[in-house]
Amino acid sequence: MDAERLRQLLLKQKVATMPELKEVLGTEVDVTVFRKLRQLGYYSSFSHSGKYYTLGEIAQFDELGLWCCESVWFSRHGTLKKTCEVLVSGSEAGYAADELERLLHVGVRDPLRGLAREGRIVREKVAGRFVYFSAETAARKRQLRARPVWDARPAQLSLGARRPGDPDELKAAIILFFSLLDERQRRLYAGLESIQRGHGGDRQVAEILGLDPGTVAKGRRQLLEEDVERERVRRRGGGRKPVEKKLPRSSPASRS
Repeated sequence: MDAERLRQLLLKQKVATMPELKEVLGTEVDVTVFRKLRQLGYYSSFSHSGKYYTLGEIAQFDELGLWCCESVWFSRHGTLKKTCEVLVSGSEAGYAADELERLLHVGVRDPLRGLAREGRIVREKVAGRFVYFSAETAARKRQLRARPVWDARPAQLSLGARRPGDPDELKAAIILFFSLLDERQRRLYAGLESIQRGHGGDRQVAEILGLDPGTVAKGRRQLLEEDVERERVRRRGGGRKPVEKKLPRSSPASRS
């Protein structure tokens, strides 16, 4: 019955502090409140020093597992430290501390450093600043490949028109696309971007995508010279010469 009183309070105001929950139960003991909350399936906030509580049936978590109610933030993953680990490990291109802080609306530098010390994520210096990546090798390699595109300003990339207000959607699409390319495809993609920019394009694209300017120039030349082989398809003019079909000796054409 005590647990139901807590539930009704939370259903009414969505979040509550420990003093408010104690008042409903008529107790001064934290353990008593937590025992009732566990029966209901609760979450504590990762913002505001964890002093707010809600229920799983109330929280409406987004695709990242985050939910905000009246500026109080909750995570499906639990603590701030665990949330940082899950988001970094599952990200397209890792996270710098300031990027994750904008997403979570709280400071994350201490939990990130702690996770890196414990080997649960990896910290690497990229373009002059520290970025945190997955501890799993294959995932980290994908994130590192996508990082230069993530760092590029959307306006610098010429992947069609962009509606005002949706840079995040475009950036996510670019990162997904770039992460799927192999080495040869990345070179050709960089060459295409250089052609679209004109003079100085090799250097500009190299800086944006973190490539050697010579690699960009090679991709540009291949596209301009049409010196590109499709997979399993030979270059034009290559391969065996076609064989003329011989007519049967008995046919009229063979005797003419």
